[in-house]
Amino acid sequence: MRIGELARRTGVSARSLRYYEQQGLVHSTRSDGGQRLYSVDEVARIAIVRQLFDAGLSSKVIARLLPCVDSDDDGVSEAAFTTMVGERDRLTADITRLVEARDALDELIETNTRHRLAVRRGDRAADVRDSCR
Repeated sequence: MRIGELARRTGVSARSLRYYEQQGLVHSTRSDGGQRLYSVDEVARIAIVRQLFDAGLSSKVIARLLPCVDSDDDGVSEAAFTTMVGERDRLTADITRLVEARDALDELIETNTRHRLAVRRGDRAADVRDSCR
């Protein structure tokens, strides 16, 4: 099938499909006229690729995981498992850092709110250094 048909079947833009191919995530052959031709198997493969992107994985990581789709080899499956666990741990660390950053910002917002209220009340004793806190 041509790229437009694959895009219609999968809901993925032709541009994204070309990117997936460039990254080695999907494969095509070429017609005599140079058009990309995809097998029907690529529909299921793209569904898997979308799930992996939705899980926050990069195309490089996805490319490392896809051999698991194509192979029944236990070593390949184990490597994919290890990669996914590592990515989950990376996401968990990122979430922890984001929560800490949000909490620090909440403290600054609270300080700024107190300062703004003091200024509005005419309390000029509010320390100028706190004006942006």
